[in-house]
This record gives sequence, C-alpha cells and structure tokens, in this order.
Amino acid sequence: MARKKKSGGDSGSMASSRELKQRVKTARGRKNSSTLWLQRQLNDPYVAAARRDGFRSRATYKLIEIDDKYHLLKPGYRVLDLGAAPGGWTQIAVKRTGAANGRGGEVVGIDLLPIEPIAGSTLLEMDFMADEAPDELKRQMGGPADVVLSDMAASATGHKPTDHLRIMSLCELALDFAMEVLKPGGSFLAKVLQGGAERDLMKTLKTNFKVVRHVKPKASRSDSAEMYVLATGFRGTAAAKDADNA
Repeated sequence: MARKKKSGGDSGSMASSRELKQRVKTARGRKNSSTLWLQRQLNDPYVAAARRDGFRSRATYKLIEIDDKYHLLKPGYRVLDLGAAPGGWTQIAVKRTGAANGRGGEVVGIDLLPIEPIAGSTLLEMDFMADEAPDELKRQMGGPADVVLSDMAASATGHKPTDHLRIMSLCELALDFAMEVLKPGGSFLAKVLQGGAERDLMKTLKTNFKVVRHVKPKASRSDSAEMYVLATGFRGTAAAKDADNA
C-alpha cells in the first residue's frame, strides 16, 4: 500500500538542514502537480534518510516513532502487516520481533503489489479483500497475532470526502479481521484520515480495546490529513481466546 542501500540502524536521524534543496524544472508534458510531488520527494529528509538507512520507504519512520513511544513490537511477537508494500514496516517488524534472526518472532505481510523478499517474513501478493485472503493469512500466521498493522490506502481520487470514506472502509475491514486473529492483550495500528464518519469505528475500538488513541508521527507530512489510530489491550473475543488455547 517492497527496495535498499547501506543499513544504518533505525534511529531515524534526519539529514543536515544545511543540505541544499533540490529544484525540479517543469518538463514538457509533465503535469505541474507531478513536478511539485517530485520536488517534495527530492527535498524530503525522510526520503533521504530511508535511502541512507537502507529502508524501503519514508513510512518506515512513522512506525519507528510510534513503536519507540508505545512499544508495540516485542521479541517473539507474531505480527500481521496489511498493505505491506514496499516493505518498510515489515523491515522494522522483523527486526524488533526477532524474526530476522530466528529468535521466535513471526511476520506476515500482504499487498496487491509485489514485495521483494525480506528475511524473517512471509509476504503474500494478494488482495486483502479477496475471499481467500483471510484463510490464507491465518494459515501463514499459524496462530493468533500479537499485533495487526495496517498502512493500507486506496488510490486517491482527489475528492477528499470520497478518499476519506474509502480509507475508512479499509480501516474497518482491517479492524474486523484484527478482531478475528488478535490474541487478548494484542494491538491494532491503522492509517485513517482526519474527518468525519469515524463514530462507528471509534465505538467498535473502544468496546474491544482498553486504550484507543489517535497518533500523528512527525514523518506524516504536516499538510496531510493522514494520521493513525492505535488501539491496545485487546479485550478478546471467544474466537481469539479459542485460537490462543489451540
């Protein structure tokens, strides 16, 4: 919703502010919006840091910041990453759960787009909304999840109300699945957009989790409506409890 250079840890330090900003000349045939996007990418310190640190996307730093503060990912945890491409969140999950070095963690990712392999993870090129996806994810996980991550986002239409409803729908689907597979005490982190139509989602979250909060990491652009909902302390369902005892 999966690419590399020299590994430099996951501290997320930004490039020096003294670096010269790059400008992109408007090329013939290129839309002005495309030129502005490209210029923003070239001047984005998180994009530069991702290249330097060997991460596949700037979004990696969003998860790093959230996990540093709320400690979602722990050694031995089983993690499901929805909308995993290009793999930045999966890179952090396998490292912090120990899955990357065989210390008991397990990470399963899924996306419509292909994802280059990441050691310590199982990556599925599959539509999360396909009928067969839930059973395949459960099979690959092999047991209840400790954490469900969702950075899924529908392609933007440019119409803000429509985009909001589409991403909220994805978040609701991710939550429904999370409540099927999370073990009691588990956590759910998902991308949303600021705006209305959240009442039912928040009601469901507050009913099923002990603590629910909105978070906007520094790596989320300040001019973006993007933010994340974080729910911790899953209260558990009969299905989750049965799976945990299986």
